[in-house]
Amino acid sequence: MNYQQYYPVDVVNGPGTRATLFVSGCEHRCRGCYNAVTWKADSGLPFDAAMEDRVIADLNDTRIRRRGLSLSGGDPLFAPNLAAVKRLLTRVRAECPGKDVWCWTGYTLDQLTPAQREVVALIDVLIDGKFEQEQADANLVWRGSRNQVIYDRRAHYGVELVLSTADSPR
Repeated sequence: MNYQQYYPVDVVNGPGTRATLFVSGCEHRCRGCYNAVTWKADSGLPFDAAMEDRVIADLNDTRIRRRGLSLSGGDPLFAPNLAAVKRLLTRVRAECPGKDVWCWTGYTLDQLTPAQREVVALIDVLIDGKFEQEQADANLVWRGSRNQVIYDRRAHYGVELVLSTADSPR
């Protein structure tokens, strides 16, 4: 997997202070995408073991307390990215207790393959759906267009919560 950008300190892509990784590779190619530079899977830099170690170290750095990791792109659930994303998230779960994981994907829950579902099982909050320029709304929080849905997958009395739907502004 390649990545286009890594922000060790970010306060835009999810709640609180976070580390954010923008992976390379996306098959959706949404019209109006603000991150079209990430579409080509071979763009950016290789996400190697040293970079993976850096993400883990940043999440555990007590000088700047991060709430968690945000994954965007490109698309973290793009098939060529799955192995590397799964490996990273498995390490986050094992080595970074208390950190949450947010992920943006152009796929919807009903489109996910079994391999993608394995990765989603390691994610706390999933924002699904392609960016649709006709439904773009600058007032949305953590979504670019009204069709996108925010799923909080953390256990809340055994129920997955839908935080935002196509009909809600948040």
